[in-house]
Amino acid sequence: MERSYLKTTRINGKSIISGMVDITHKSNTLRIATAQAIIQVSKQETITAIEEGKVPKGDVFSMAKAAGLLGVKKTWEMMPDCHPLPIEYTGIDYEINGLNILITITVKTIYKTGVEVEAMHGASIVALTMYDMLKPIDKGVEISNIKLLSKKGGKSDWKDKFRKDLTASVIVCSDTISAGQKEDRAGLAICEKLKSFNVAIDNYSVVPDEVEIIQDEVSKSKNKHDLLIFTGGTGMSVRDVTPEAVRPLLDREIDGVMEAARSYGQERTPFSMLSRGVAGTAGKTVVLTLPGSTKGASETMDALFPALLHIFKIIGGGRHD
Repeated sequence: MERSYLKTTRINGKSIISGMVDITHKSNTLRIATAQAIIQVSKQETITAIEEGKVPKGDVFSMAKAAGLLGVKKTWEMMPDCHPLPIEYTGIDYEINGLNILITITVKTIYKTGVEVEAMHGASIVALTMYDMLKPIDKGVEISNIKLLSKKGGKSDWKDKFRKDLTASVIVCSDTISAGQKEDRAGLAICEKLKSFNVAIDNYSVVPDEVEIIQDEVSKSKNKHDLLIFTGGTGMSVRDVTPEAVRPLLDREIDGVMEAARSYGQERTPFSMLSRGVAGTAGKTVVLTLPGSTKGASETMDALFPALLHIFKIIGGGRHD
């Protein structure tokens, strides 16, 4: 679900949320979009004039390409809800098919949001430029079929490609919460995130910051749950012992997982580098140790999921009850 800034406008007594979509929780990924527009001329003489460079206003393909490149880069200036983003590639191709000229634009970026609108805007500008250059010699020229052909990138590409039978155990490590002095929010936030990716919560519990108790949870979940996620005890206080408890029981550590989480977090708070979370496998159970703050746990889930679920295609997953 997209998040929005909570700026509201009242219209006829109703509150309407306005403002650009909040994409600060997203990670940069490769985004690709391809769009198409079609210019239809009314006579073969127009096509011949284009091919022979005899259009009075100049080289149609070159001029339209230049305009399209500018159009792609300036999309955010024209569309109120579009984010400014780095355009790292734009390819513009033409194909003449009878009296039709097919314009295809592919746009690429590595960013938090897609480039579908940029590709379609670019295709539109190319088509309009060609229309403007051709109308003095062809009063029947038309623009048709401006559409998105394909898009790639972002979490939506991965959402439906993972197993739907995965289960998880979520363990909150906290002296104060286990003693009833404070309510858990981080563990519940993790559970909600997992449910959004069709991961069933088989167990949710709260334990104190004790090495033996935490290790017992690893033993109980090993090869029983696909995911075992601890939240809490990854900081620098004396009672933060979750990494020390979990690390000796891991068969293999997955350093890149927590590197990704800390990198993601560091872009949002300078304190993320102090987190000592670890990740790895115990049997065929993937074990994660997340921060104990609600924000830290939630942001770590945003950083890792759903891409982390790809691991079950590699290690097989599955429970051995």
